[in-house]
Amino acid sequence: MKYRTLQKSGIQVSAITFGCWELGGGPWEFTSDENNMKALRAAFDMGITTFDTAEGYGNGHSEEIVGAALEGIRKDAIISTKVSRANLAPENVRKSAEASLKRLRTDYIDIYYIHWPSFEIPVAETLSEFNKLKQEGLIRAIAVSNFSLEQLEEAGKYAQIDMIQPEYSLLHRGIEKDVLPYCKQNGIAVMSYSSIAKGILTGAFHIGGKQLAEDDFRKTRRLFLPEHLEAERGLILKLKEIADAKGKTVSQVAISWLLHQDGLTTAIVGTQNVKHLRENADAVDIELSPQELAELNAASDKALAAIDG
Repeated sequence: MKYRTLQKSGIQVSAITFGCWELGGGPWEFTSDENNMKALRAAFDMGITTFDTAEGYGNGHSEEIVGAALEGIRKDAIISTKVSRANLAPENVRKSAEASLKRLRTDYIDIYYIHWPSFEIPVAETLSEFNKLKQEGLIRAIAVSNFSLEQLEEAGKYAQIDMIQPEYSLLHRGIEKDVLPYCKQNGIAVMSYSSIAKGILTGAFHIGGKQLAEDDFRKTRRLFLPEHLEAERGLILKLKEIADAKGKTVSQVAISWLLHQDGLTTAIVGTQNVKHLRENADAVDIELSPQELAELNAASDKALAAIDG
């Protein structure tokens, strides 16, 4: 595993972050709490030290599983969690933080996020409470998720923003225009989510023939619409071509592409499968040449142009 240091806080994160949304149940196919705790410990043994969850994942159940799995090794792990949009009033921020601490079985949170910006509560009010929590040692770093550049700049007026968590992958590259350059210029770390586009960039839907169940929440998501899946085919085939040449998997090359992007600090990848977990961890060692990166960028641009119309 490789590690990167957040420029402002000095916190060191692993280049791969274990995404814990699936572990809470909710819309995802679910294995078992026992299996997921084993996966978390396996991730730690592989050198993945950073774990991302939220109070909203399974109504707190994801946090409970993370807390139980990391008990005893907590001091060697980095936990990021998030307060939901509905709880951004200052008094609710504190209640949420205290509840998360209890579920996580810890007395501090390494990275605490605003999960989604509020339409009603001024960010200055929310971050005033974040600053108090940080001064009290209950959180170590302040972060935001799903913020536009304008929202990020506004947040920066009221707190030191250490990290942002945007959607970022070969099929979602909007942050390259503004957010990513701004973060590079201002020392803000970037933790990507949907790093393999909710499974599309594994190749399972184009090469493996996988079909979504009728009740799968992804069924109506933009990238999974039939016409968009077809538009993505060229990109998947290019990923497979490069993967086959290296003896790697499609998802490993997709993750490696992310880790080659200047300004990206760590990529969130979630799984309940230890075999896939090992593949995700091994992606940090894959080197992509300038030519391979250029070919992937071109295939991505073509797919996105077709999707965006």
